[in-house]
Amino acid sequence: MFKQEFSLAFILGLIILTASSFSQAPVPSDLYPELKAYKTGYLKVSELHEIFYQLGGKQQGNPVMVLHGGPGGGCSSFYFRYFNPEKFHIILHDQRGSSQSKPYAELRENTTQNLVEDVEKLRIHLDLGKVILFGGSWGTTLALAYAETYPQNVSGMVLRGVFTATKDEIDHYYYGGTAKFFPENYEELLAYIDSPDKRDFPAQLVEKLQPKDMASRVKYSKAWAKYEGKIAFLEIADERIDQMLKSLPPYALAVIENFYMANNCFLKEGELLNNADKLAAIPVIIINGRYDMICPPITAYKLHKRLPNSKLIIVERAGHSATEPGIQAELVKAMHSFED
Repeated sequence: MFKQEFSLAFILGLIILTASSFSQAPVPSDLYPELKAYKTGYLKVSELHEIFYQLGGKQQGNPVMVLHGGPGGGCSSFYFRYFNPEKFHIILHDQRGSSQSKPYAELRENTTQNLVEDVEKLRIHLDLGKVILFGGSWGTTLALAYAETYPQNVSGMVLRGVFTATKDEIDHYYYGGTAKFFPENYEELLAYIDSPDKRDFPAQLVEKLQPKDMASRVKYSKAWAKYEGKIAFLEIADERIDQMLKSLPPYALAVIENFYMANNCFLKEGELLNNADKLAAIPVIIINGRYDMICPPITAYKLHKRLPNSKLIIVERAGHSATEPGIQAELVKAMHSFED
């Protein structure tokens, strides 16, 4: 059995962060000190699935629900550090099949619509009222899907690295968009695919990630994670990724992420952008790295143009990861605007 893990990009980012100290009182560019959950638990959301959640900060504070990336990543308590614990009630949860949720890496009953309803069930279970949604990468997709389904339950949104699951966005990731900048990494991934010219790239990966023998699962999940990890940062050495993957078998991330992409994230083409008018009254802060190779800023710009109550921040020297210094600073700053 694979160990349960957090999002690869997030964990790789933690390696970079170890060079910095956050022991001082926080200022807009700093993370807050480490925080332990005051409560953890499981919520049974179906006959098959239970989702793991962690609560931190001030119980009477403004509730903020963190939606992790992937799909198939997970929430580390590190996420608590983006929020003022004296102002916010911070809710982390692992989506179906991810990290500590059960059953691990399960694809059955695992769709975007299922995850939207899980967010709502957790909000009701915790008696939260209106919530702020804080999502990155796939977390922005889920945040938009939830907010468009339940706009009356959302008081604000902070979105980092916007992904709306259109065909162009998925094709960019699988069929050569990133290869223009990372040709050697893309070619290395293609070596694991039988028919790279066919437009079933993610479906092939899902099939290869599900054999009974663990060695094959490890091989393909690491191949996927190495590719994704490399393109998630503005600068990261191959040696650092290889070092991380020696002890991290990112299976749930690999299989669930490719499963979703093979199914167009269970969304109609253009659905999230087309329904963005439902969010017109919600304050939204959108943050994107200028050189984000996974979620290029064009998507963030399109979303911003559809949301009259939104603010777009393009971080010039940054890629995709939430741990890029410029993006990290903007995320903390963005949350200050929701403190009152």
